[in-house]
Amino acid sequence: MRDLRMRYGTKDVLTGVSFEAHRGEVLALLGPNGAGKTTTIEILEGFRMRSAGEVLVLGQDPAHADEAWRARLGVVLQSWRDHGRWQVRELLAYLARFYVPYSTPEVTRPWDVDELIRMVGLAEHANAKVQNLSGGQRRRLDVAIGIVGRPELVFLDEPTAGFDPHARREFHDLVHRLADFENTTILLTTHDLDEAEKLADRIIVLDGGTIVANGSAEQLARELTTQAEVRWTSGGRRHVHAVTEGDPTGFVRGLLARDQEVTELEVKRASLEDTYMSLVHRAETSGAETSGPDKNTADAGGPGQAPSERTEEVQS
Repeated sequence: MRDLRMRYGTKDVLTGVSFEAHRGEVLALLGPNGAGKTTTIEILEGFRMRSAGEVLVLGQDPAHADEAWRARLGVVLQSWRDHGRWQVRELLAYLARFYVPYSTPEVTRPWDVDELIRMVGLAEHANAKVQNLSGGQRRRLDVAIGIVGRPELVFLDEPTAGFDPHARREFHDLVHRLADFENTTILLTTHDLDEAEKLADRIIVLDGGTIVANGSAEQLARELTTQAEVRWTSGGRRHVHAVTEGDPTGFVRGLLARDQEVTELEVKRASLEDTYMSLVHRAETSGAETSGPDKNTADAGGPGQAPSERTEEVQS
């Protein structure tokens, strides 16, 4: 997409969004409520007309694409509440029939229903009625419905809402299988930053209708902060040192060379959550003048001082 814009009345929801997604890439779209994520996704899916800008999805403009194009997409909504009296296999087999005319020599459609049921972890519930499934099982069915046509591009909207930790891990394995072995492009929205960090090859952060960051979790952390925290134990004391500039490897080498008693060595950089919060805060306060000590440095090294090093007694 290039310079995508969307206006509702006098309110600009998207103000010039541009990015590309590549084949087989897992792309996470993050941002606070009202940032424009849902509008962006709906435009890409062809469900909403844009106000301005250029958009191509699988080589076509979603605003004018045909059914053959739509058969190449998979959409996993936040919830699916129809057909409660249908059995799981029965419902998927019914929906799969709609994709048969769009099978090609390159991509056989639809997915084999029994294989799909096993993939999403519903093999033991294949003959159960949808209305009798638990919340997590219903969510697995949502995913199966979204990918039954063996799509080349999948939109996932809060895909693991209601999943327990085991189900979430199985879903992550499924996403990696789709991307790595089926070469499926996946665009997901989530408020679970840990999930985005585990799944996404690249993260795009929207705020106020514009992109404020675009890169991998590691790239975003490096671009936003140069600070790393080194922690270690020596001589019965726990030490913490903040490396404010450059790679902390040099400090670690020097530490190990001069202190042979170092144990429990740990190097910590900003997490995706730290990075995300800083990005959103920076976007919301951009252009505003700031004064006074920086809170991030004041917390570690005292008011108005750069963080240096501190020690604490290790409790036995």
